[in-house]
Amino acid sequence: MTLHFGYGTNGLTDLRLDDALGLLADLGYEGVGLTLDHMHLDPLAPDLATRTRHVARRLGDLGLGVTIETGARYVLDPRRKHGPSLLDPDPEARAARTALLVSAVDIAADLGAHAVHCFSGITPPGPGDGATATVAWQRLADALTPVLDAATRTGVPLAIEPEPGHLLATLADFHHLRALLGDPEPLGLTLDIGHCQCLEPASPVDCVKEAAPWLRHVQIEDMRRGVHEHLPFGDGEIDFPPVLEALAEADYRGLTVVELPRHSHAGPELARTSIEFLRKHSPSSR
Repeated sequence: MTLHFGYGTNGLTDLRLDDALGLLADLGYEGVGLTLDHMHLDPLAPDLATRTRHVARRLGDLGLGVTIETGARYVLDPRRKHGPSLLDPDPEARAARTALLVSAVDIAADLGAHAVHCFSGITPPGPGDGATATVAWQRLADALTPVLDAATRTGVPLAIEPEPGHLLATLADFHHLRALLGDPEPLGLTLDIGHCQCLEPASPVDCVKEAAPWLRHVQIEDMRRGVHEHLPFGDGEIDFPPVLEALAEADYRGLTVVELPRHSHAGPELARTSIEFLRKHSPSSR
């Protein structure tokens, strides 16, 4: 099975979106992880439908697939990173995040995207504002229900990502949410290979095998055990050929997207070296 490599626009924030897409196509990527943000298809700015149609034409002209990512740091709140989250104590704040995700699903449908990525957010600290685990999980389930309804309506799956430090941090947490929601068909998984190295009890290869039935989106970068820092390939500890082989054997057909959100200063060069690395170490090249 051939893997389909993409690159995340959150690692190309110094480029205009049209230029970023052109760069990735020229380098031979098959797709893009498009983070909705103020510089790249701002989901809150005027004329969203017109701008989305333009991006759809651009993707089509370049032959690029797309997954919509929703991890922009300050798209909703200019003072709180990733705020408000799906776990915010304020119901109206949680609703704002839910509305953004519903909009992301609609944008994804208009672009023909493989999936919409999201994450849970960090459980609010105690005491007063702090949520117990039970309350936090229920907030998450309730906040995601309209998003899953939109995913059902459009046929675009939601792919939630286990994120270090968040309420939903591990594969076990994903399965807890899935059970809490009654195993809804449109709920899938974003697997970040670096996060597997960072904190999962299983190896990245075993994480891929365990996650395979629910995989809708994959993010990939290097990382070290116990340190949540996205690194270029070769700067961490991951043995990538077995990981890529496991993804191929899992019959995963979505995008495998390079995720280097803190490296935009070197984005074009890292996009080049990353695709060279992935081609060199993918099963089809050996």
